[in-house]
Amino acid sequence: MNVDIDRDAFGALLQRHSGIVFKVANSYARHPEDRADLAQEIAAQLWRAWPKYDPSRSATTWMYRIALNVAISHVRTQSLRRRHDAVALDDADFDVADDNAADPEHEQQLRLLQGFIARQPPLERALLLLYLEERPQREIAEILGINESNVSTKIGRLKQRLRDEL
Repeated sequence: MNVDIDRDAFGALLQRHSGIVFKVANSYARHPEDRADLAQEIAAQLWRAWPKYDPSRSATTWMYRIALNVAISHVRTQSLRRRHDAVALDDADFDVADDNAADPEHEQQLRLLQGFIARQPPLERALLLLYLEERPQREIAEILGINESNVSTKIGRLKQRLRDEL
């Protein structure tokens, strides 16, 4: 295949689904500079994986799987660094961008939810991200490499933990 056509097709796909990259980066990186670096690393990994992409399969599933794998690796690397820094996740900076931002109660609920998500292990964080995106359980299972009943069980447990904490 012509490299320019391949590059253009990849660029169009990335542009069309750029929200995936940014949602994952925002969910897994605390600081704006880290988010930008993570988004760039996700895009680079997507480009590296592009030659093996099967167009008969869902582009969003493929992108989420790669983006989440990169993000989870990022979290693991950062976790090793944080052990030496002793920075608590509870002190995380969260950008709350929402149409209801003028409503302090709504803003507080969003902050509590984001804090809950940030405290979860990487797999559960990915599960919550996909669940909140209203992805079908079958797709979540495929992206995360677990079975559908496991997805359902984990979602139920996470909902209960969220109710207990909030």
